[in-house]
Amino acid sequence: MLIREDIPPRDRILKLFDQPVADAAPVRGCPFIDAAAEFPDPESAVHSYAREQKLRMVQLIVALVAELGCHEPLSLAEQLATLADGAASRAMVLDEADYGRHARAAAEVLLDQALTRKS
Repeated sequence: MLIREDIPPRDRILKLFDQPVADAAPVRGCPFIDAAAEFPDPESAVHSYAREQKLRMVQLIVALVAELGCHEPLSLAEQLATLADGAASRAMVLDEADYGRHARAAAEVLLDQALTRKS
């Protein structure tokens, strides 16, 4: 979703918090968090791959928030990624597919504040 150029940057970011595919039960959460938990050794290939994907996600968000005019894109990207990861984990534990709505509301505030703040 983050790389789709047919969707405006802000909308791509906010789609991180959308409900997964309808009728996807039970809620699975983030496969990379699941993989890292199953293979906790940071040197394992699985854990390393999960870490790479999480770092890639942040870099994609950095590019989007920079495009939107954020003057501290890495900080905002890390905050948004943390919200997305937390929402995915809570959605899985609570088996509540639309849990991301809470994180989306917080993400909207973060984006609004970061993009209206003067450099």
